[in-house]
Amino acid sequence: MQIYLPIAEVSVNAFLLLGLGGMVGVLSGMFGVGGGFLMTPLLFFIGIPPAVAVATEANQIVASSFSGVLAHLRRRTVDLKMGGVLLVGGLAGSAAGVRIFALLREMGQVELLVTLSYVLFLGIIGGLMFFESLRAIRRSSKPGARPAPRRHHSWVHGLPLKMRFRQSQLYISAIPVLLIGAMVGVLAAIMGVGGGFIMVPAMIYILGMPTKVVVGTSLFQIIFVTGFTTLMHATQNYTVDAVLALLLLLGGVIGAQIGARIGVRLKAEQLRILLALMVLGVCGKLAFDLVVQPTELYSLGPGGGH
Repeated sequence: MQIYLPIAEVSVNAFLLLGLGGMVGVLSGMFGVGGGFLMTPLLFFIGIPPAVAVATEANQIVASSFSGVLAHLRRRTVDLKMGGVLLVGGLAGSAAGVRIFALLREMGQVELLVTLSYVLFLGIIGGLMFFESLRAIRRSSKPGARPAPRRHHSWVHGLPLKMRFRQSQLYISAIPVLLIGAMVGVLAAIMGVGGGFIMVPAMIYILGMPTKVVVGTSLFQIIFVTGFTTLMHATQNYTVDAVLALLLLLGGVIGAQIGARIGVRLKAEQLRILLALMVLGVCGKLAFDLVVQPTELYSLGPGGGH
C-alpha cells in the first residue's frame, strides 16, 4: 500500500515503514539504544531526504524508547538520578546541534555531514564494542574463568563535583556525565539518533555503571532529548513529516516491548556483540555508498533547473 509523505515529498509502502519501525523498536528494547543509528540510514536507502529522515526519526525514537523504559521501570533497572544529570547535558547539546544542522542545511551540506558522521562514529564504536565483547566471551568460555574485575578507580573518580548515584552504586563526578549527555544531544540533532550506541558503551566503560541499569537509564534520557530535538526541528527547520513519524511510531512501540523481553534472556556480552555487529554492518553499507559511483550523476534539487 503506497502512501504519500507530504514533507518528504515521496511515496513509500506503508507496511515497509511499519516493519522498519517494529525492527528498530526491538533493538531499542534489547540494547537500550533509540535505534536511529539503523533507522536513519534505512530511510536514506528507501529514498527519504536526509534532512527529513533525521528530524522525523528523532520523533519515532521517543515512542520506542518510552515503550522500552516502561518495561525497565517495572524491573527497577532505571537510575533516575543518573538519567536526570545526563538529560541536563543532553538538552544543551541538542539545542546546539539543531542550530548547527540549520546552518549546514542552508549551505547544502547536510547529507554529506550526516553520512560522514555515521561512518566515523559507527566504525569506531562498533569496532571497540566488538573486540571488547569478543574478549569477554572468550574469558567466560574458559573453564573456571571469572569475569574480569571492574575497575573501581579511574580518571573519572578524580574529578570534582561528585554525586552519589545509589541505583548504579556509584559516587563519581557529574562532569563526565554532563559531557556524555551533551555529546548525545548533539548527535541526536545532527544524525537523527537517540545516541544510545555512544551512551551505552560510555556509561559502562567510562562511568562504570552496571550493564543491567545502563539500558533502562539510557532509554530514559533518550526520551526527553529526542523529544526536545523533534520540537526544535519542527519549529525551526520544518523537516518533521508527521505521516512518516506515525507509521514508524506504531511499529516501534510494539517492537520495543518484544525487544525488552528478548534482552533479559541474553547475557550482557552477547547483547553487546550483537549490537556491535549491527553497528558495523550499517557503517559498511554507508561507507560503500560514499565511494561507489552513483547510478545518476546529476539530480535536480528544490532549487534546480529543468
